Amino acid sequence: MARIALFGATGTIGGRVLHEALGRGHQVTAVVRDPERLPDPDGAAVTRGDVLDPSSVAEAAEGHDVVVSAFGPGPGDAGAIVTAARSLIGGVQTLGTDETSRPRLVTVGGAGSLRTAGGRQVWDQEDVPEPVLAVMRAHGEALDFLLTVPVEEVHWTSLSPASLIAPGERTGTYRLGLDDLIVDAEGLSRISTEDYAVALVDEVERDAHAGRRFTVGY
Repeated sequence: MARIALFGATGTIGGRVLHEALGRGHQVTAVVRDPERLPDPDGAAVTRGDVLDPSSVAEAAEGHDVVVSAFGPGPGDAGAIVTAARSLIGGVQTLGTDETSRPRLVTVGGAGSLRTAGGRQVWDQEDVPEPVLAVMRAHGEALDFLLTVPVEEVHWTSLSPASLIAPGERTGTYRLGLDDLIVDAEGLSRISTEDYAVALVDEVERDAHAGRRFTVGY
């Protein structure tokens, strides 16, 4: 059983991660700005915290084995994704004296920087709406920052979803990749939020991608 501090538990992805982790018997603390937004935590502890504040991250993360961030920015605030990544690293770095005594960090990443079959990146596709592109670019900048962090300082991992991620069925099956977009036999890149949560909690349990980004899809 892992002790997990979960940021973003009130969101679409974070809520599924919360449910999946609790269902497997993990001990979860949901870290939220407003605890009233999570009136039914489904067995999790709830504490107030701010993912954009390193000292708040450190306070919430202390005593946990893993910090999971499913943080999503508000409309028009894509840059907060980068701020959150820096805050999470900064907060975790203050805990313990080395990699083994600090919590691990697992973050929800973006699909924009994944490579497509044509060798381009997802965000290079035509007609990507500007607000979506801004979020993609911010996730890319956050990943670039994470890649500068030695795993000996913070034991981090980032999980990028498929191009299309939406609520759906929990099948418990998925395929893994690294920096290349996963597509199915019809050329579609998709994953349900439920199966994305399965993959993320699997990573919490297996610790298979330390110091890098990986991706998931059907």
